[in-house]
Amino acid sequence: MNIKNILPIMALTTLAACGTGQGDKLTTGINPDNLDTTAAVGTDFYRYACGGWMDSHPLTAEYSRYGSFDKLGEDCNEQLRTLIEEVAAADNEPGSIADKIARMYNSAMDSTKLNAEGVQPIRKDLGRITDCPDRQLLFQLYAQLQMQGVGGLFGTYIDADIKNSKQNLVQIHQSGLVMGQKDYYLDTDSATTAIREAYKQYMAKLFARNAIAPESEIPTRVEAVLALETRLARASRSRTELRDDEKNYNKMSIGELQRDYPGFDWNYYFATMAANDVREVSVGQPETLHEAEAIWAETPLDVLKDYVRWQLIDSSASFLDDDTRAASFDFYGRAMSGRQEDRPRWKRAVAATEQALGEAIGQLYVERHFPPAAKTRMVQLVRNLQVALGQRIDAQTWMSDSTKAAAHEKLDAFIVKVGYPDKWRSYDGLSIGDSYWENNKAASQWAVLDMVERKLNKPVDNTEWYMTPQTVNAYYNPTTNEICFPAGILQPPFFDMNADDAFNYGAIGVVIGHEMTHGFDDQGAKFDKDGNLRQWWTADDTRNFEERTHVMRDFFSGIEVLPDLCCNGQLTLGENMADHGGLQVAFQAFRNATAAAPLATEGGFTPEQRFFLAYAGVWAGNIRDEEIRQRTKSDPHALGRWRVNGQLPHIDAWYEAFGITEDDPMYVPKEERVDIW
Repeated sequence: MNIKNILPIMALTTLAACGTGQGDKLTTGINPDNLDTTAAVGTDFYRYACGGWMDSHPLTAEYSRYGSFDKLGEDCNEQLRTLIEEVAAADNEPGSIADKIARMYNSAMDSTKLNAEGVQPIRKDLGRITDCPDRQLLFQLYAQLQMQGVGGLFGTYIDADIKNSKQNLVQIHQSGLVMGQKDYYLDTDSATTAIREAYKQYMAKLFARNAIAPESEIPTRVEAVLALETRLARASRSRTELRDDEKNYNKMSIGELQRDYPGFDWNYYFATMAANDVREVSVGQPETLHEAEAIWAETPLDVLKDYVRWQLIDSSASFLDDDTRAASFDFYGRAMSGRQEDRPRWKRAVAATEQALGEAIGQLYVERHFPPAAKTRMVQLVRNLQVALGQRIDAQTWMSDSTKAAAHEKLDAFIVKVGYPDKWRSYDGLSIGDSYWENNKAASQWAVLDMVERKLNKPVDNTEWYMTPQTVNAYYNPTTNEICFPAGILQPPFFDMNADDAFNYGAIGVVIGHEMTHGFDDQGAKFDKDGNLRQWWTADDTRNFEERTHVMRDFFSGIEVLPDLCCNGQLTLGENMADHGGLQVAFQAFRNATAAAPLATEGGFTPEQRFFLAYAGVWAGNIRDEEIRQRTKSDPHALGRWRVNGQLPHIDAWYEAFGITEDDPMYVPKEERVDIW
C-alpha cells in the first residue's frame, strides 16, 4: 500500500540461521493441497498455484471476495474478538482505556437497545438541519457534523507538506460523493446505471424511514440530491488524476484561501476543529472546491438541506437499528459488491472498536500475538532486501550514475517500522458512553482534535504510524521515506517462522520489496530522500523511466477482467510497478541469502519454484463480478489473479524456474517485457 496513496546497508546473512531458535528443520511452507497441478503452468499459473485453495474456500454469502489475504484478516478478527470480549466482560475502572474499549464494543453489540431506539439517535441533528434559516447557518451546522463523522462537500486533514516534508500542512481535498467516486455518477454502461438506480432506491428508503418528506415527494427530492452529487462528480478528479501529486499541491496562505474561495466561512470551519491558528493550506483540487462553492451558492436551500440530511443519514446508517443497517447493506453490500449476507454483528463491533481505539487494541494484540523473534527475523529480511534493491539499482543500464547515487542515498535513508510503534496513543479526552452513534461521533471528533493538537503548525513526527499493529497490510509513505510492516501481516501466508527462505522471500520478501519499490515508482520517484516532492532524476533518466513504465501500463490496460471491462493500467501503474520491483528485488535477495548454502529440491519443487509458488499463494482467492467491477473502477491495485498472471510473464527468473517457452500462452517475448528493476 502506498499511503499517499531503514537501516544502513549491512553485510548479507542467511535467514536460514534465523529460524525458530529451537534447532528445528525449517519446512518448505508450501501446502500441496493449495495447488491444482492439473492446470498448465504456462497457461494459467494462478490456477496452478492457487486452484486447490480456491476450490476448498468457495465464496460464502458474507463475502464478495475471499482470499488468503482475507483469511488472515479473519484470523486476526477472531484474535481481536477474544481480546476485546475479555476486556468487555471485566470490571474496568471508569474512564480507563479498558473501560472505553468495553463501552464501545458493548454499545455496538446491544441490538436490543439499538432496535428499540430505531432512528431516534439522529432525530435531534435532523431537526437542527430543518431549523436552519439560511445557507450560512446550514454551513456552520454542516461543519459541526463533519467533525462528528458525517461526510462533507470537501474534506480536511493535516499531514506533511510534500514540498517541505519536515513541516505539517493543512490540506483540503475533494469529497462529497456518497458513492465514493465520479464513475458511478457519470458512466452509462448497464451495470453502473443499475447501481445508480439501486442508490436512488436506498436513498428513498431511508428518506422515508426518517420521515424526511411525504412519500409522494420523496422521488423528486432523491433526484435533486443525486443531481447535486452528479454536478460535483463532473468537477471531481478521477482516481487516476488524483495520483498526480504535483497537480494536487496548491499551497496558499489562509488569507489567499479566504480571498480565492469566499463561498465558505473558513473562520468558522476551522474554529470547529479548534484550528484557529491556521496559517497556510494546500487546496488539492481547486476546480472541485470552486464547484462546491457554486453548488452551495446556487442550489435551493431546501435541496441543500436534503443533501446534508442524506450525508447524516448515510453516515449513521451502520450505527443504528437493524432495519437501517439492512438498507445500507442492500446497497453497499449487495448492489455494489455482490455480497449476499451482512457480516455478523460481532465483526462489525470489532471493526468499530478498532476504528475508535485502534492503537489501544493494538497494544493488547502485540502483547499476546507478536513474539520478539518475529520482529528480529523481519528486520533481518528488510536489511537483506535493502541490499538487493541497491544491487538492482546498480545493475540498470538505463539509469545514469548521478541518479543511481541519489537513489542509493534515498534507499539508505529509509525508515523501517516493524510490528508496532515505540510509543502508544493515550486516548486521553475521549469519552465513550452507551450510545453507539454518539460514541462514533465522539471518536470522530476526538480524532480531529487530536490531529490538530499534534500537528497544526508543528514539525512532522516520523514516529507516527499510519496503520495499527493488527492491520493485515503494509505501506510506504513518501514524505517520511518510510516502510511499515504491522504485526498483523507477519503471519502465514506472508511470513512463517517455521518456513525456509524460499517461502519467506517469495511471500513477505516480495511485500518488503514492493513497499521499498514504491519509493521509486511513478509517484515515489518524484520524492527525494528527505520526502520532498522535487525532480532529482536527470531528464534522460526520467524519459527512460517513463518509457519503461508505459510498457507496464499498456500491458495491464489490455487485460480484460470482465467481458465489458478492462483493467485500468494507469490507475494501477504504481502498484503494478511495485509488484514488479518487489519480485525482482526479493528474488535477488533470496539468491544472495542462499548463495553459501543453497536449498534443496523438496516436495518435487526447486527452491526457485517454491519462491514463485509462495508469491502466488498470497493472492489465492475467489471474487464476484460485482466486486471485480467495483475494484477495477476504484482500486489502484490490480486484481489478485493479475498480480500473478499479469506480473510473472515479465520476470525472467520465472521462465527459468518453470521452463516456460514461446509455446506457452503466458509467454511474452523478451523485448516486450517490462524492464525497470
